[in-house]
Amino acid sequence: MSETKLRNVVYCDVCSYPPDYCEFTGKLKRCKLWLKENHPELFTKYYGDSDKEVDAVSSKLAESSIGEEREEKLEKDLKRLQTKQENKEQRELAKKLSSKVIIKREARTKKKFILAISGLEVFDVDMKKLAKTFASKFATGCSVSKNAEKKEEIVLQGDVLEAVEKYIHTLLEEKGLKDVKVETIDTKKKKKPTETPAPAN
Repeated sequence: MSETKLRNVVYCDVCSYPPDYCEFTGKLKRCKLWLKENHPELFTKYYGDSDKEVDAVSSKLAESSIGEEREEKLEKDLKRLQTKQENKEQRELAKKLSSKVIIKREARTKKKFILAISGLEVFDVDMKKLAKTFASKFATGCSVSKNAEKKEEIVLQGDVLEAVEKYIHTLLEEKGLKDVKVETIDTKKKKKPTETPAPAN
């Protein structure tokens, strides 16, 4: 009969979760500092040998005295790191919400169309992976190329504008970005000018 071994699970004093889940609590900087001070071997396992911001705080704490002064300094530095992280996240979110996705439909012949989808790179979308998904989902040719602004866009063959627009809305909603504007542009092929007959004398 095999012997059952008990596993000693470490719980973070900051968020009360195991270190594996600290990144989901919104207190990662504080959790990292606690882990480095109390369980350096686990810190190295999860985050490598060093973290610049955490190292800076640790260095300052090492120079300060033990007791209330140390605790005050710790709290102040951790709040600064937390605020910096929150401000960065807010700026990134504001940038994403002010951006928009553009789906341009262009007629190549009377019955053939292509769709050019741009603006997705702002939302951390893997363009090549999405192009493969579209190619499989709509059974058509699809590729990633650079547009006139030197930014990546997905070029899809076929008139599947509504289905693509719906899929992109769903994709953005899954990322918590349901308020992002998706704009569609229908570019019709220019008709050749017809020659007007010369007036009869």
